[in-house]
Amino acid sequence: MERTFLAIKPDGVQRKLVGTIIQRFETKGFQLVGLKMLVVSRELAEEHYGEHKERPFFSGLVEFITSGPVVAMVWEGKGVVAAARKTIGKTNPLDSEPGTIRGDYGIDIGRNIIHGSDAPETAQREIALWFKPEELASWDATLGAWIYE
Repeated sequence: MERTFLAIKPDGVQRKLVGTIIQRFETKGFQLVGLKMLVVSRELAEEHYGEHKERPFFSGLVEFITSGPVVAMVWEGKGVVAAARKTIGKTNPLDSEPGTIRGDYGIDIGRNIIHGSDAPETAQREIALWFKPEELASWDATLGAWIYE
């Protein structure tokens, strides 16, 4: 099974969307294998957004992600990376379709509620950055037979 990293950003936490967002992924049939709330350190933020270091918006990203609590998660399931990206919506909420998290709850690109890994390789890097192996729980859901052939 594939895994992906998702993080509900400080705006999503402040707006009390954590339960709603988790419910979307659980209802879809994906399995939560890692969950924690933390205030992100500057070091972690800079490493997470390292690919954007030379871009003019880098410091704003770091400032925002460190401005309040974040809910970091690891989800598992068949095609979970691509499915999560579709569920999240486009980076700019105004370009996101209704029914997506950003389309339903966001307006501004700088307050777009949630981060999701964009590829399986990115997911592996981000999961390793945010979670120690012992913080992830592998378990067999009894309803798996009702979700997968």
